[in-house]
Amino acid sequence: MFSKILVSTTAIALMSGAAFAGSSTVNGAVGGAATGAIVGGPAGAAIGGAAGAVVGTLLDPPPPRVVTYVREAPPPSGTVVIKEKVVVGQPLPEAVVVTPVPDDPTYAYAVVNEQRVIVEPSSRKVIQIVN
Repeated sequence: MFSKILVSTTAIALMSGAAFAGSSTVNGAVGGAATGAIVGGPAGAAIGGAAGAVVGTLLDPPPPRVVTYVREAPPPSGTVVIKEKVVVGQPLPEAVVVTPVPDDPTYAYAVVNEQRVIVEPSSRKVIQIVN
């Protein structure tokens, strides 16, 4: 009986997340809740949902105009190759040159390992890898 309730709850949470697909906070919460429920049952669902919502809020994607700018801008003067893998949510090393986006100073970009990445300037945290 308990597993039927858990499966039903997870299915409802996933369907409600699809209705709000534009919101990374909701998607993070739903994904975190589903993963938490699978791993830790109801308590895991609650903790996973809260953690997912926080991650979704912190890593909202940049506006399309910023992505377009970063995709089309000439590469910054200092492109760097690093040993570490570039990961969304992780800060770039200090050796990487970060260039502010002129029309939106809340974002910056860099070219690392031949990949363009959008970062949050103050923390140097990678927000998006631009393909």
